[in-house]
Parts: sequence; structure tokens; C-alpha cells
Amino acid sequence: MKKSRFSEEQIIGILREQDAGHKTADICRRHGISEATFYAWKSKYGGLEVSEAKRLKSLEEENSRLKKLLAEAMLDNAMLREVAGKKW
Repeated sequence: MKKSRFSEEQIIGILREQDAGHKTADICRRHGISEATFYAWKSKYGGLEVSEAKRLKSLEEENSRLKKLLAEAMLDNAMLREVAGKKW
């Protein structure tokens, strides 16, 4: 996955600018992002504090790691079943 140019703190700061009353188009132009990106960030980070965003990122990383471990365990399990099922 492509790494964002902006950190979670910066994204939340950009979203707060709209809450302060600035127009979305002006904010997007100033920061060099599209409105689609802005609204995608708003759906993901809207209403979060910086500490909550950091926790969300750490949970997402942990979830990704656990999914990888589960996939490897399932693959090992499938290989063992295949070997045990063969007749010698």
C-alpha cells in the first residue's frame, strides 16, 4: 500500500480547518489534495483525536500481522492434511 504524504496528525489538522469554517475547495487547493481524498479522510478520521488516530493505526498494523499469521497457519494445516491423507 502506498504511504501517504501526510501523517495522521496532519490529516486531522486539515479536517479541523473545515470544522473552523473554511471552504473545502480552498483547503484542498492549499494542501494539494483532491476533494475525494478529503472526504475519504473525513470518513476515516472524522471526529478522531490525534491519540485515537495513532491507536487506530497501531490496531490496523496488528490486525494485518495477525491475518498474515493466520493465513500461514491455515496453509500449514492444509499441507499436513494433504500429507496425512495420502496412502503409502
